[in-house]
Amino acid sequence: MICYFLLINLVSFYLCYCDKKRAVAHRYRISESMLLFVSFVGGALGFLFAMYLFYHKTRKFKFLILEPLFLVLWILLGGVL
Repeated sequence: MICYFLLINLVSFYLCYCDKKRAVAHRYRISESMLLFVSFVGGALGFLFAMYLFYHKTRKFKFLILEPLFLVLWILLGGVL
């Protein structure tokens, strides 16, 4: 389980980084639904860290609400397990 969370958070961090680079270069972007999905399945911590490190999606209300919510849900789920 620990390996899963490390991997999914690294993937989430990398996707945020790639999307930021593509945005700056005006290239094809990673969809918001894909970014949110990866966060929902466990990558919220990695995405939140990357979001503020790269200043990416920090003005999007959807990300400001859902990313911390996903993180809290995973913390609660971890507490139950």
